[in-house]
Amino acid sequence: MTRTLIATLAIATAGIGLASPAAAQEAAEPAVNSIIVYGDQACPEPTADEIVVCVRQEDPYRIPKPLRQTESKQNEAWAQRVAANRDVGATGVGSCTVIGPSGQTGCTAAMIEQAYAEKANGSDVRMGQLVAEARAERLAEIDEDAAAEQARVEAIEAEYEARRKAQEGAAVDDEPLPEIVASE
Repeated sequence: MTRTLIATLAIATAGIGLASPAAAQEAAEPAVNSIIVYGDQACPEPTADEIVVCVRQEDPYRIPKPLRQTESKQNEAWAQRVAANRDVGATGVGSCTVIGPSGQTGCTAAMIEQAYAEKANGSDVRMGQLVAEARAERLAEIDEDAAAEQARVEAIEAEYEARRKAQEGAAVDDEPLPEIVASE
């Protein structure tokens, strides 16, 4: 009976035409390559043995744009949360409490640090820049005044020399030269 069963199976399989391994490889579908591209990126060209599927996305970030820059406490980093709680329960020297010896020293240090941070980050008052601008303005004014004074002195000296030469040419010996006094 087993022989008849085997013979029947052999005939049935010959009629169905089971695929050989070589035929299975030829009939295999090409590989599918799914790629996500952003903005204006080009989709790569497919080859003969693969299919390329491109999905275009406008934003490469996982967090949606409206949720990126919110002031919500839920979006605060854990490092900042830990830093905010760093001084909870601190007492004594260097803390800003009335508990313990020299607790007030921390308050003064905190105020000084805050003042320096405000000074460094403040855009309304830039003392160094304002002083430099005032100094440049003053030096320009001094230079203008000095140039005007120099021109006035040179004009007076030229006038004096012209008078002296005129007196020498006229040969007036008795009259002394008048003194010219510079006035402002």
